[in-house]
Amino acid sequence: MKVESLVNIIGADFYTGVPDSQLKALCNYLMNTYGIDPAHHIIAANEGNCTALAAGYHLATGKVPVVYMQNSGEGNIINPVASLLNDKVYAIPVIFIIGWRGEPGVHDEPQHIYQGEVTVKLLDDMDIKSFVISKETTEEELLTAMSEFKKLLASGKQVAFVVRKGAITYDEKVEYKNENSMSREEIIRHIAELSGEDPVISTTGKASRELFEIREAKGQSHKYDFLTVGSMGHASSIALGVALNKPDQRIWCIDGDGAVLMHMGSMAVIGAHKPQNMIHVVINNGAHETVGGMPTVAGETDLVAIARACGYPYAVSVDNSETLDRELAGACSRGTLSFIEVKCSIGAREDLGRPTTTALENKQNFMGYIKNL
Repeated sequence: MKVESLVNIIGADFYTGVPDSQLKALCNYLMNTYGIDPAHHIIAANEGNCTALAAGYHLATGKVPVVYMQNSGEGNIINPVASLLNDKVYAIPVIFIIGWRGEPGVHDEPQHIYQGEVTVKLLDDMDIKSFVISKETTEEELLTAMSEFKKLLASGKQVAFVVRKGAITYDEKVEYKNENSMSREEIIRHIAELSGEDPVISTTGKASRELFEIREAKGQSHKYDFLTVGSMGHASSIALGVALNKPDQRIWCIDGDGAVLMHMGSMAVIGAHKPQNMIHVVINNGAHETVGGMPTVAGETDLVAIARACGYPYAVSVDNSETLDRELAGACSRGTLSFIEVKCSIGAREDLGRPTTTALENKQNFMGYIKNL
């Protein structure tokens, strides 16, 4: 189904969400049609954020907003749906569009498997009526579903379109780019070189995939790395938990701008505890590049100032390899909590692979390595 048909049938004029590769057609349509426009389209920090933003839109306009997201974000919407939107509370109507990663019977990555199994059940548990859109769904079927949804929305309930892989399409192309020169893989290669045999916790998405392939190319063990394949935004908290319990061992966190924004409160917790053995590197390309390249607000956000305000004793931003190496080396010798933002270009190799070890094997190898450090 063409995404234009979906949008026309829904009939809303305000969308907010967190980009998802399965909803790339919708994301690209919104960027081509509206860009980032407070009146029509806002990319939020996390799914709970956009749910509350949608509620504010409804309170101000009386209209029904649309929230789009990957199904992994359902956990982030449970609280605002149950305690804000629900018809037993404020009865705020919202249309959710949810990309169904890990759908049963469809091959996907390990972090999506269980989430895929419970996607529709979680919606049922939240009293959100859902309709699944597949490649075979017709406009007539969608119109019928939307007609039923309008009755529910009018009574203050929420509804959801669950989108299967390849179910919606968009013919126009969107190019996402910035002016930064260093690639993320190049940056991670520098970190891997300087970190030596130190444990590394890497964030969700292509960063962990690139770290895995760098180790492979160098013939190095993967035991040094914990690849956070799910739980976007939580890699730094995992690193904090490791650092606090291994105080004599330097711990690295390779983070991303979208991940930092998603759960920025973790920086305040890290800054409050000030683990002297933790180095927090944020690779900032101002984009949700792993799921397509749609922008984050991090391109206009002073992450260094935020880190300092959160209590990081040392925070710096770099945009070239020479300065990066100097700051990485300095962080190794400084002996205090350090924050390094690295400005990064958008893009990755077309042939970038995925880890060949399982998530469980990754955990066991990592725990076995750090056990006696």
